[in-house]
Amino acid sequence: MIAVLLSGGFALAISLLATPLFIRYLVRKQYGQFIRQDGPTAHFIKRGTPTMGGVVIIAATLIAWAAASLVTRNVPSASALLLLFLMVGLGFIGFLDDYIKISRQRSLGLSPRWKFIGQGLVGVTFAVLAVHFPSENFRTPASMHVSFIRDTNIDLAAGGATLGLVLFVIWANFLIAAWSNAVNLTDGLDGLATGASLIVFGAYVLVGVWQFNQRCSSLASAGPSCYEVRDPLELAMVAAAITGACFGFLWWNASPAKIFMGDTGALALGGALAGLSILSRTEVLAAIIGGLFVLVVLSDVIQIGFFKMTGRRVFKMAPLHHHFELSGWGEVTIVIRFWIIAGLFVAGGVGMFYAEWVAG
Repeated sequence: MIAVLLSGGFALAISLLATPLFIRYLVRKQYGQFIRQDGPTAHFIKRGTPTMGGVVIIAATLIAWAAASLVTRNVPSASALLLLFLMVGLGFIGFLDDYIKISRQRSLGLSPRWKFIGQGLVGVTFAVLAVHFPSENFRTPASMHVSFIRDTNIDLAAGGATLGLVLFVIWANFLIAAWSNAVNLTDGLDGLATGASLIVFGAYVLVGVWQFNQRCSSLASAGPSCYEVRDPLELAMVAAAITGACFGFLWWNASPAKIFMGDTGALALGGALAGLSILSRTEVLAAIIGGLFVLVVLSDVIQIGFFKMTGRRVFKMAPLHHHFELSGWGEVTIVIRFWIIAGLFVAGGVGMFYAEWVAG
């Protein structure tokens, strides 16, 4: 438990203190945000605000987790390393996207084709490795069962190991793409995605700690009263580091933002959330805990689908937060209320997680 607290505390301190230094560096290099012309006009004043702040979030997470592991003499586990690989890998794709936008002064970065290829390479590598590295209890970091609060009876490997691996890779990459895009779409107002991520990853700290305290000691003891997660405490450490990093970054990212996380941070956080859901065996539950991100994506899907079918729009603008912005709501009002909604989804998800354990 001390390792979890140290991981979160170190990340908060690093992010809080390092972000202003990174802001000064970006200002000196003139690495500012390019604002899309078809967005809300109120955003034009944000042009030139330093971006790529996700670099700080990623760096703070890595350093804090490593420092906490070193202090507590905790040997890095396969689950933690895989989760960090996914986070850093997608963050690097986002960094390339941000850099192209800045260097070419346009709102489009990497082409969809290259972004898809990059995310696919990282996602496939993660998925393949996640079903290897069994522990002494023969548990691998991920399972080929589709999971809700724990593994369900839906076994992707029922048709054979090779087919199962292919299906699992497809399923894992769907989750990775969905969550990375969901966080990216939510990152449209000052502090919105950072604050929502802070709440969601904070919930996964609780989930990881609880799974560690109620872990199955062996395959023979597996059942509804314990969890078959390979490295729950290590996952809680990484989740705590991400939570602390977002907390420190939010000080500078809240309205009026001094820095944006950019695609670097959004893709990294989305990838980390997908990885946590897969490795903690809570793939479907994550859609409830991260319900705000799901709502934002649904608003975009509804807007596009309805417009293609009827030529009319459901919202004044998608994603959802821009609809309220064009309806006259203040940016801070929207962000705070969306944070409240995120908190309600997290409370519902964590409550469901605990209720399932109580019910046995």
